[in-house]
Amino acid sequence: MLKIHDEDHLARELLPAVIAAGRVTMRHFKAGGAVASKSDGSPVTIADQLSEDILLAALSRIAPGIPVVAEEAHAGGAASTTASQFFLVDPLDGTREFTNGIGEFTINVGLIDNGVPVFGVIYAPALSKLYITLGRTHAVTANIAPDHPAPDLDHLMLTRLAVRSHDPRAPQTIVASRSHGSPELEHWLSNITIGERRNVGSSLKFCLVAEGLADLYPRLGPTKEWDTAAGHAIVTAAGGTVTILDGGALLYGKHDTNFLNPPFIVRAAAHLG
Repeated sequence: MLKIHDEDHLARELLPAVIAAGRVTMRHFKAGGAVASKSDGSPVTIADQLSEDILLAALSRIAPGIPVVAEEAHAGGAASTTASQFFLVDPLDGTREFTNGIGEFTINVGLIDNGVPVFGVIYAPALSKLYITLGRTHAVTANIAPDHPAPDLDHLMLTRLAVRSHDPRAPQTIVASRSHGSPELEHWLSNITIGERRNVGSSLKFCLVAEGLADLYPRLGPTKEWDTAAGHAIVTAAGGTVTILDGGALLYGKHDTNFLNPPFIVRAAAHLG
């Protein structure tokens, strides 16, 4: 099992594989790779599978014995085993953005401990942006291009992530999905005083909250655990919260729902001053 003090080590060991996965996805992004449909109708590209292969090989070396639930393997019928600790991998989140030539796609790896995300890394290779936790209350961001020859955290300009404090009675900066709007979301937002709204693809919505650039990210449409685990860990480490609509915890390892999440809200730190 990985202990709390191992999360910094995990970040350092996993970083080269995450950047390598980004390099592969960028190669196909620039070439305009072919798109197929999975059984649920969602798009998939060869970049998804190649990225996942790199990440799974790295995790088997770095953390042998810890189960991994990976999106493409799960979609292909592989047994998805979990334990008190397990990884969730989304090798290419934001496939619609990817196939439409929009750079808002990400590579995501999260570690779950007793239902709670405790480690996360999100990499947006087209934007050269990395977000990663170094501990349960410590998350950072850095600029790193996918062609970086030897990625090493010690040689990156790391900026600590911190959500912004806001008054929930004041106009809110909202971040929402670029590709997955819904009438339910618009109804929920009708009760919020919105100062600014930003529509963004993939797990970058979590990152905007973690960076202090947004107050709320409500997600009422369907997501799977591999879509959210890394971002959840990053927001929490930056001081924010991720809850279901009634304020309860968003937990992981939901075999009974095929890893489907309920609606949830990502919030920056609120004050009532």
